[in-house]
Amino acid sequence: MFDYRTFALRKLVSIAPRYLPFADVATDDVPLSRLLRLSLFQVTVGMAIVLLVGTLNRVMIVELAVPATLVAVMLALPVVFAPLRMLVGFKSDTHVSALGLRRVPYIWKGTLYQFGGFAIMPFALLVLSGYGEAVDAPRWMGLSSAALAFLLVGAGVHMVQTVGLALATDLVKEADQPKVVGLMYVMLLFGMVISALVFGALLTNYTPGRLIQVIQGAAVITVSLNLFAMWKQEARDRTRAQQMQVRPRPAFREAYVKLLDQPGKMRLLVVIALGTFGFGAADVLLEPYGGQALGFSVAETTRLTALLAGGTLIGFGIASRVLGQGGTPNRLAMMGATIGIPGFAAIILSAFGGGAPMFLLGTVLTGLGAGLFGHATLTATMRSAGPDQIGLALGTWGAVQATAAGIGVALAGIVRDLIVAAPGAGNLPAHVPYNAVFLIEILFLALACAILVPLVRNSRRAKALQTETQLQPASGLHTKTAEAS
Repeated sequence: MFDYRTFALRKLVSIAPRYLPFADVATDDVPLSRLLRLSLFQVTVGMAIVLLVGTLNRVMIVELAVPATLVAVMLALPVVFAPLRMLVGFKSDTHVSALGLRRVPYIWKGTLYQFGGFAIMPFALLVLSGYGEAVDAPRWMGLSSAALAFLLVGAGVHMVQTVGLALATDLVKEADQPKVVGLMYVMLLFGMVISALVFGALLTNYTPGRLIQVIQGAAVITVSLNLFAMWKQEARDRTRAQQMQVRPRPAFREAYVKLLDQPGKMRLLVVIALGTFGFGAADVLLEPYGGQALGFSVAETTRLTALLAGGTLIGFGIASRVLGQGGTPNRLAMMGATIGIPGFAAIILSAFGGGAPMFLLGTVLTGLGAGLFGHATLTATMRSAGPDQIGLALGTWGAVQATAAGIGVALAGIVRDLIVAAPGAGNLPAHVPYNAVFLIEILFLALACAILVPLVRNSRRAKALQTETQLQPASGLHTKTAEAS
């Protein structure tokens, strides 16, 4: 008798790897459930990003009446810690522990930094705003405590993400690293979407007490999820611990110079900075552009974030599939930057008759390009590093990427405001200040493509040489067989 249930299960198993590009990274030693549990650290990172950049950004300016300039400075403080991701990654590569653990201690430290920042933050914001009984508190107390809170959360996010990604790549084979990185960033987007919905629902009826409860709840959830994610992920290795204690630990400067001395490494970092700047500057301007230039409502502009994230998710999926099948990261990065150029061009043309369809198409294309570019450059950075420098390589990528994104967001707002404040700017159409920024982004993406050209050529030559080397033994064997016959 034909068993329909068995047939259906077999079909599902065969279909899953095809349409879920991260599902086939699982093995018997590292099942998908374990990777999904580890990826929870990205959910907490996404929650922190949404809370800082989204929820608190609006609450501080509107409900707490904190000056917008002061809010911008507070939100920029986490970027200060971004360059230190290199040092954090290096320390996790060379950490000496009695149990042989390298990554988990730093993930736990980052988690405690996040918890400490969230514990201080709600009361610091109330003091800063002068709300209720806090009106008599000194101004410097609110400023210093709020700055400390944002800095701690930012430091924790950078530390957890850098070392967590390094731990994820430690668990799988080198060929599967692009897929596991894609899975981690899908969970980051998932955490951001879910957090935005939950925070929005909880703060619909805003009160200072509700704000305190939401931030404290985020602190507890962060510790709980990260602790669950770390549980039994890194095996205890006392042999490695003994070797690390006997072997001299390299200095950070020596390890960093060794990493940069690799062929094309500095060029790749410049490409990461230019491309990230090009894609990142749009994050803060897409929604205002849709509202002022195209007349979108608040609900419609809010959906743009989901549309951009959807394009990025598709980019991650394509990149994971292509790189997992032996694709060249540099070539894929160039493809991502190239897709971003017509994406921004479509956004610009939407104000010249293209309308909403052109704008939505451009938003999807920029998200797709950003996903391809980010995943490909991260994979290229990892593949160019030795097994003992994965943490340093990930930290370097994260430092360059986060710093460039922060500068891009800041300069996008500055350029837009300078054009608006220029003499005679009142007669300009609403789209002009935004389109000027989008043109700058196109220029930076074009520069990234130009600098990528030599890297793509070198990758093609290396792949052709590798193919030729693999074919030579077979050709030689064929010749000898012919001569013998």
